Parts: sequence; C-alpha cells; structure tokens
Amino acid sequence: MTLVINPTYEPLRDWITTLPQTFARQGKVIYDARNQIRLITTPEGEEVCVKRFHAPRSLNRWIYTFLRAPKAVRAYRNALRLNEAGIGTPEVIAYTLTTRHGLLAESYLISRRSTLTRDMYEFRHHPLEGYEPVVQAFARFTARMHDKGILHKDYSPGNILFDVNKDGTVTFELVDINRMRFDHVVSMDCACRNFCRLWGKEDFFILLAKEYAKARGFDKQECIRLTLKYRRRFWRFRK
Repeated sequence: MTLVINPTYEPLRDWITTLPQTFARQGKVIYDARNQIRLITTPEGEEVCVKRFHAPRSLNRWIYTFLRAPKAVRAYRNALRLNEAGIGTPEVIAYTLTTRHGLLAESYLISRRSTLTRDMYEFRHHPLEGYEPVVQAFARFTARMHDKGILHKDYSPGNILFDVNKDGTVTFELVDINRMRFDHVVSMDCACRNFCRLWGKEDFFILLAKEYAKARGFDKQECIRLTLKYRRRFWRFRK
C-alpha cells in the first residue's frame, strides 16, 4: 500500500492506514456510483470526506500503475496547487493506493469536509431574478482562475460549491478535481466551451458570459455568442 499524508495530519497516519479494510463499515454514504464517498469521523472527532475510487478496468489498471498518476493522486496534488493559487477547494489530508497482483486496485482520497452548503444545480430551473449577484461573482471567480492558467475539465454544477456570506460576498470551492489543467492559456473560446456543462436557462448563460468577458477584457457579444453555441451543441447530443 502507498500512503501520502499532508504533514499537518500526520497524527492520523495509523487511522488512515486501516481505511482500506474499514471503509465499508464506517460513516455515512453521501455519494454512491462507480466511486463512493463517505463522511467518516476521525479518532480526533472531525468528520471528513473519504472518496474511494474503484479499481480501474482492464488495461487501465496497467496504465494507472506504470504510466499515469491515479485519480486520487491527481486530486491530492491538484488540491495543493489550487490552494497555493488562492482558489478554494477542501483541504486534502491524504491519499492511499492499494494493489492486487502488482497492479493498482482501489484508491482513497481523504479531505476535510467543505463548510459550503450550496451548489450550482440551483440554477437548473430557478429563475435568474435575485440570483444575479451570485452569477456575477461566479463569473469573476472563474475569470480569476482562468487568468491564473487553471482549467477545471469537468466544470459541472455539482463540482462547484458556494455560499453567500453575511456581507453579500460569495465564496466558491471546487470539488472532484482530478481532471485539471495548470499553466494553461485559457482563451475566450476555451472558456466558453468550458461553461457548456453548467445547467441553467439562457439568461443565466448570457449574464455569465457578459460578466466573464468584462472581467477578462473580452468582447461581450462574442463571448455570449460562443457560450450559447457550445451550450446548445453540448446538450443537443444528450437529449
């Protein structure tokens, strides 16, 4: 077994070492598809998120063992880079990899639980009225991330958490971050294509594109046109 721990959480080493054997008997399941996420309480009394990545299939087991970093490793490293860049994401605690017959099997990512309570799925059917400040803040957050050369390759509603603070500002955090690009020049075309997985009505995307273009000095009308084009193209093949 391979285990890497954020030095701040070294006291949890013994507990983390047992996770592959105890994971299925601990905590509460909050997501269960191919991978599973559980909220588990540590021996120190803190509830943390533990994500189990299932063993890759067939040839991918060999690829993720010898050629490419497994998802848990990438998510751990990406979280550190995001935090260094001032982009919100839950603090990572550790990752652990297990093997069978010399090839990658299940892997685990442990992180602190986000305190944010909302996600961008709120915009799937909700009228834009009253939400404009959130959309504008989200556009500026995304622009700041892109200006730093960071691109989230699965920029979908459930992977973007937020809360509105008492002073009216909005805090955002990214999750499911194993698919990221860093040191990347994010053009207007690339950014507009990146918005296509989001959910919302047309006025949501128009405001998002307009505020994003303003933040990055792009042509507003062209940014709106591209955003709507890629949105329509993406959803056309998913109906």
